[in-house]
Amino acid sequence: MGVKHALLDVTPLRRSAPFRRLWLGQALSRLGGQMTLVAVMFQVWQTTHSTVWTGAVGLAQAVPLIVLGLFAGSVVDRVDRRKFYLITTAGQAGCVSLLALQGLIGQFPTAAVLLLVAVQSCFTAGSGPVSRTFIPRLLPEQQRAAGLALNRISFQGAMLAGPVIGGLILGLLGVGGCYLIDALTFAAAFYGAFGLPRMSPGDEPARPGLRGVADGLAFLVRTPVIRGALLTDLATTVLSMPISLFPQVNAERFGDNPRTLGLFLTAVALGGVAASLFAGSFTRLSRPGLVMLAGSATWGAALALFGLSADPWAGLAFLALAGAADTVSVVSRTTLVQLHTPDELLGRVSAAEQIVGQAGPDLGNLRGGLVADATSGTTALVSGGLLCIGAVALVGTTTPGLRWFSAPSPRGAAAGQ
Repeated sequence: MGVKHALLDVTPLRRSAPFRRLWLGQALSRLGGQMTLVAVMFQVWQTTHSTVWTGAVGLAQAVPLIVLGLFAGSVVDRVDRRKFYLITTAGQAGCVSLLALQGLIGQFPTAAVLLLVAVQSCFTAGSGPVSRTFIPRLLPEQQRAAGLALNRISFQGAMLAGPVIGGLILGLLGVGGCYLIDALTFAAAFYGAFGLPRMSPGDEPARPGLRGVADGLAFLVRTPVIRGALLTDLATTVLSMPISLFPQVNAERFGDNPRTLGLFLTAVALGGVAASLFAGSFTRLSRPGLVMLAGSATWGAALALFGLSADPWAGLAFLALAGAADTVSVVSRTTLVQLHTPDELLGRVSAAEQIVGQAGPDLGNLRGGLVADATSGTTALVSGGLLCIGAVALVGTTTPGLRWFSAPSPRGAAAGQ
């Protein structure tokens, strides 16, 4: 029984047909999205041979999410969410179809490709927050953590397998074929979307424009648990994001071996997948805030130990531990946010969570790069990990609701049934 309860809880897939269809559709669509990201990077590099242009791909994705996110979240809280999700999914599918067309008949100028990426990200700014509002409508409270863990493993599976599959398809069919396969995966996304029930905004829809955005921000500020959860996420990403440091640390500590460098991200992803497979070990716990704080502190400690490790295998083990801790923290944080947010505000709060999740890692990679440039990769990693632990401890100390909040128990619910 102990092993059974430690494994990923698939009860939401068994008991909710709409959630099952949505999960399958999003899993395939996420896989296609990762393939397209590889294809875009490859096409831009082949056209320009410039790291400035390849770096601009990330900018084209991030800026619309950050600029439009809160406004999109306000719209989510005013309209039928199912219909809005269908519209934004159709917009994403249209952009990928245009990418496929240009790849098959003759490639667009690089600026036009980046414009398509940016337009697709505009639709993502809406589809991301609205899709986060579905689990509270489709699953009872005691199954939300399990549903979020299932979403997390589909995301990580796409991150792990998508680039590999994308690279293979690029070699066989070129960029046009890779984009086309992603466009076809949107059929699965539509399959999941059409299976959703109608989701009206509720009795108190958001006020239009800036007033609705201001209402959402005011709720974030006056709700300590949600504010603390988002601050914890910022502490882990802004202070200790390690991705930009990997090449320098590999050169400083591991002889600049490209095979070792390639394993760094893989180790983080594998750790995250392993934690998702055994998500029952933490989603069934009654205090998600305490679990989130522990996971975030473990992330910082693991990265500091990676920075101090001279042995490549020990370093990879610490990165895998960091990936596992990140999954524990993300699932627990989102559970907290959803349990503390009224349905009429969930679109705006989810948009804020998406912005934090997008901007935090970008700022963290910038911070790490600046510190490493002034000192060393090892110093940047160790100092970032220690700062992360300190910041998480500060948030936990000043926000007692994070430590003491008790979530509904899946076991208790099951016994009641």
